[in-house]
Formats: sequence, structure tokens, C-alpha cells
Amino acid sequence: MAVPIVYNLRNLKRRPVSTLATASGMALVVAVFIAMLALSRGFRAALRETGAPENVLVLRRGADTELSSGIGRQTASSIAAMPFVAEGPDGPPLVSPEVYVLLSLRRVNGGDALVVVRGVSPQAFQARRNVRIVAGRMFNSGAPEVMVGKSIVGRFADTAVGDTLEFASRKWLVVGHFAAGGSAFESEIWGENEQFMPVFRGEVFQSVTFRMRDPSAFPAVKDALEKDPRFRVDAHREYDFYANQSWQLTQILTFAAIFVAGIMGIGAIFGAINTMDGAVAARAPEIAVLRTLGFSPGSMLLSFLLEAEIVALVGGLLGCLLTLPINGIVTSTTNWVSFSEVAFAFRVTPDILVRGIVFSLVMGLVGGFFPARRAARQPVVQALRAE
Repeated sequence: MAVPIVYNLRNLKRRPVSTLATASGMALVVAVFIAMLALSRGFRAALRETGAPENVLVLRRGADTELSSGIGRQTASSIAAMPFVAEGPDGPPLVSPEVYVLLSLRRVNGGDALVVVRGVSPQAFQARRNVRIVAGRMFNSGAPEVMVGKSIVGRFADTAVGDTLEFASRKWLVVGHFAAGGSAFESEIWGENEQFMPVFRGEVFQSVTFRMRDPSAFPAVKDALEKDPRFRVDAHREYDFYANQSWQLTQILTFAAIFVAGIMGIGAIFGAINTMDGAVAARAPEIAVLRTLGFSPGSMLLSFLLEAEIVALVGGLLGCLLTLPINGIVTSTTNWVSFSEVAFAFRVTPDILVRGIVFSLVMGLVGGFFPARRAARQPVVQALRAE
């Protein structure tokens, strides 16, 4: 025979201060846990959304980043002429040979950070479906003009439309801002590749990106490029290439979330133990009466565990509510692969909220078990004498 849940709810209402204190402690732990997972999820999403599954990124053979790659003009032209490269509505192949360099720019609030400056072809805006102009215009071919990703606008000096950026011993007019679906491209500065090549790394591109006619044919495309003796390149599906860049930092952030929340959770568990121990001690006569009425030790154990889980559930829900306002807040960190700054938004997703509640319930289960076991094992005669 189970103890009615009304009994547990009534007892929680009788001690609101200790109940809320315990739930609040758990809420803080859950909030930290969710916030760090949301940070990890946001960074991973920013890099995953940078690449498209229908695009191929070509690097020099053996290069694991764009920064260490180099592809000559002849190779880039030959790749553009391959039959598996998609064509745009106006006829030119959707290929973008690109220059990739890192520059140190001054933040508005002080200090410097490394930012990616990417030289692209006009076809880059068609090959990458998620890139669109949100202010100003496209840079003109042959002109020292650049466009700035919207995630760094206002965070770095001289990034407004009409401002002038100075780098590579030249002045570059900012003519537009672009968005890229929240991806890492929004943390870059784009200009024409032919303008960037002579002032940066000479007559060489760092990568070639193109859209495939048939995205399902990637294995054959990869095989054709990598086995062609003219090229000496490695081909990557663009989506996978950028997703892999997020793996290391994502794992570190996830570990940090579990580690920090685990340390804080130990304190919350002890708080739950103290709260439930106090409840058991204060209700010793009631426990004896319930046992006398025929409730088994197992029923008492489950009843007190349920009470602890109710407190934990309240704490978990409060923790979820505390973290909802951070959803969408933009922050930044360093991409450990490219060493450039990447801006991204916290992502508080439903599955992360569920993890937070589950984590809270686990704390409640651990914190409530020992007091519940003590209540179940309490001798009836001893409890009646305590009355």
C-alpha cells in the first residue's frame, strides 16, 4: 500500500522556507549546467551551419586547415571546369577560389583579436545559399572594397558601412554587411579574391569551394579530385569540414559543464540530505503511525524519495526558467583550429532543458535516498516514544 502523495505535498507546504532553499540551490546548479551546455551547443551550431552538404571544400594535399593550404591558379581553373561542378543560373560554374588570412583588429571596448579576412569570387554568394547582404551593397570587382559579417559589426572599430579599414598597407572601404545564418562566416570580412591575393600571400589561393551537381555523388567527386595527378589536393564535404572544427572545443565545454555542475551538485545534494533529514526527524511520530496503520518500510522509502523528487523537480524547473533569457545572447570565443574569433549565440534547446531537469532529479534522488532509508528503517516503538 502506497502513501498518498497528498501527504507529501502537505508536508512540503508546512516547511516552505527549507523547501524553497533546497529547490533554489538545485536551481542554481541546473542553471549553470544548462548555460554551459547552451554555450557548447551555440558554438557547435555556428560551425556546423558554416558548411553546406552540397558544397566541396578543396585544400592542398596534407593541409588540415585553410590557413596552411595553398592552391595555384591553374589548379583552381581546372577544378572549375570539372563536369561535376554545378552551374549558376547565368552560366558560370558555382566555384569560389578563396584567399584566407588572419588579421588583428581593434575591438571597440579595447584590445585586439584575430579575425578572418576571406577573398572570394562573386560566385561565392551563389555557391553558399545561406549568405545574404543585409546592409549596403556587394563589393565592386577591381575596387579596394570589403563587406563585414554582421556578428563583428559594432564589436570591432571601423566596421560600419562607409567606414575605412586599414590593413595590408592599404585602405579598404566597407560597403556592406552580410548575414550567413548564424554561421562562422558572420565573423569574417569578405572582399574580392583578386584584390587580396597580391597584398597577402601572392598568386595562390588557400582553398576552392564549389557546389556539386549531385550532392549524393560526393564519394566519386572526392575520388576523382584526389586521384588526379594534376591537382595534389584533398577534398572535404564543406559541412563535415567545419563541423569537425567544433569537436575539440565542444568536448571541452561539455566536460566543463559536467565537472562544474557536478561539484556544485554535491553541495546541492548535501542540502537535500539536510532538508530531508530534518523532515524525517520532525515527523518521527507520524512515520510510526503510518507504520502502525500498515504501510510497509518500502512504502515509506518511496514516499520520502517522492518528496525529495518533488523538491528537485521544482528546482529543475526554476533552473530552466533562469536560463531562458540567455537564449540568443551573442558571445564569442577563439576557434582553436583557425585561432580566429568566432561569434555565436547561446542556444537553449528543449533537449538541453530536459537534461537539466533530469540532472536535478538525479540530485534529488541521491540527496533523498539516505534520509528516506532512515525513515523506512526507523523502529516503530522508538518513534512512538519520541512523541
